[in-house]
Amino acid sequence: MTLSCHGALKEIKGSTDFVFALAGNPNVGKSSIFNRLTGMGVVTANYPGKTVELNLATTTFKDLRIGIIDLPGSYALGAVSEDQWVARRAILDCRPDVAIMILDATNLARNLYMTLQFLDLGIPAVVALNLVDEAEKRNIIIDAEKMSGLLGVPVVKTIATTGHGLDELVQSAVDVARNKTEIKYDLSYGGDIEVSIRKLESLLSSYDFGINPRALAILLLEEDSEFIELVDKHADGKLILEQARKISSEIEKKHNEKTPLRIARERHGLAGSIASEVQGDVVPVASDRLWAYTTSPFTGIPILIGILGVIFAFLFYGGDLLSTLFSSLWGSYISPVIDGSIFFVFGEGIAGRTLIWGFDAGILAALAVGIPYVLTFYFMLAFLEDTGYLNSVAFLTDRLMHRFGLHGRAIIPLVAGAGCNVPAIIGTRVLTTMRERTIASTLITLIPCSARTAVILGAVSLFVGWKPAVAIYIVVLVLVFFVGVGLNRVMPGSSSGLVMEMFPFRVPLLSSIFKKTWYRFKNFVFVAFPIVLAGSMVLGVLYETGYLWKLSAPLSPVVEGWLGLPAVAGLTLIFAVLRKELALQLLVTFAVVQYGGGASNLLLFMNPAQLVVYALVNTIYIPCIATIAVLGRELGWRRALSIMFFTIILAIFIGGIAMRLIGYFQLL
Repeated sequence: MTLSCHGALKEIKGSTDFVFALAGNPNVGKSSIFNRLTGMGVVTANYPGKTVELNLATTTFKDLRIGIIDLPGSYALGAVSEDQWVARRAILDCRPDVAIMILDATNLARNLYMTLQFLDLGIPAVVALNLVDEAEKRNIIIDAEKMSGLLGVPVVKTIATTGHGLDELVQSAVDVARNKTEIKYDLSYGGDIEVSIRKLESLLSSYDFGINPRALAILLLEEDSEFIELVDKHADGKLILEQARKISSEIEKKHNEKTPLRIARERHGLAGSIASEVQGDVVPVASDRLWAYTTSPFTGIPILIGILGVIFAFLFYGGDLLSTLFSSLWGSYISPVIDGSIFFVFGEGIAGRTLIWGFDAGILAALAVGIPYVLTFYFMLAFLEDTGYLNSVAFLTDRLMHRFGLHGRAIIPLVAGAGCNVPAIIGTRVLTTMRERTIASTLITLIPCSARTAVILGAVSLFVGWKPAVAIYIVVLVLVFFVGVGLNRVMPGSSSGLVMEMFPFRVPLLSSIFKKTWYRFKNFVFVAFPIVLAGSMVLGVLYETGYLWKLSAPLSPVVEGWLGLPAVAGLTLIFAVLRKELALQLLVTFAVVQYGGGASNLLLFMNPAQLVVYALVNTIYIPCIATIAVLGRELGWRRALSIMFFTIILAIFIGGIAMRLIGYFQLL
């Protein structure tokens, strides 16, 4: 076990006056506070062998340079999952001057559990009592001064969305770091448990394990494998561990349950006791009733279906309108200028025509797909995130997720996968086992991301109709279901339970939605445009020189023979490994180059059945190269390659079957 601050953590600790660590569960506004305190200049760091990242940044406060470590959001500080392990290691290894504990004022007892774990470790702390505006709506008036007295640490009321109380919070943390505020840790558990802890603490006080004796005593009684291993390496380790087991056995006999469970009960009891002393009764509000409606199967499922329908309709009608309008304006005003300029400078030979592929057809394809479909989807995803609705979806789908060997929290990265597979796969870190992460990541690669949605809507919905487009989504969702059930049966192990608290619905701030949307779309623009231009240029060279048809010939048996597509369309699918929407963009480029400006020429290039099969295969097969890279990093390359080959075979099989069914039943 490494007991030293390393890499970027060491650098930020050495270049600042103080280092503060932000801790809290994923739904308490921790990210909002981090962003308000730090602004830009955020970097990330990983512990060796771990994939969960820490966000690091610096800020200036009253001429002080302060480093901020944003710990992974978690509900406890154990070693059950990577997020908990990394949070604890960052605290113990780098010893920040102050831990800022961010609590949800509407669910105080649940949030205090991890705070008590930090205090057990003897970490200097300040409590940010966030969401106090939501708490007051429920008539929860928390006595911050009394709470501070009970915990022995400063407590500051904050509202992350507006920045209220953040200056006072940072000042309190600075005062604690300078030892201007006296910290009085005087927390104790039930009488006999406390006696047992102090007995082991007395024994450990004679040794130096790099952690205070009380904290180590509690960790050993909780049977924490990491610290048991640390103590076992000591010369007197066997003796210490034997004494810890003896004390633990006494607790188990007295309470008739395992010691770790008993300590957890004591901590929950203490958290509940403190919460009850400092707050009033909870009064239900409209958002609580809305939560009940969205999490009940009888009302929640229709609501979910309705919301998905609204999203699709918004993309279908709004996206189609924007795409058609944009293509028309481009063909009328922009395309003639670009073509004329290029032909004037480079002539109408191979060089000029190749540049037309990139700077006319390529840019048009990128914008005609990106703005109407990708941008609009990111906006809607940010809206759902900021309202808190995705959390109620997690509760609603918990039973379904267990069919896949997952739990309700897995639905959040699965839904996020509809925006982009890359952050969604990174989001599987909230799952506790590699089995769960492998299953979830496999399913995420099958979820139509915004890029694949752009292909479905831009190729099928726009030119064939909305019913075939919906049919593609239904086919993919059926595949996700059967693949999830199949993986759950063939992979050893079982799913863990759902641990998530109710997060109140909020009216989202448009500024926050616009920032999230722009951040995601900006990444799409900067990554996609160079690839689209380069891909269009390469394709243009191949097309204008005649090599394109030679390269597409080896694909003919599968693409033409089995899938029933033009062989050159198979070549665009290969290019789409760079980015999924590149398949449609290159297909549009073909149509524009051959038939002139205007996306309606796709129907001249392929028939409706071919467009449907093309979009279906593109949706299912091997994810884009960025997704492949993150799969390799998160799951290991053996699992990543297995997922890649599986999706290729599945896409070819389903695509061929779909073409034959469409032809046999004359569906299109």
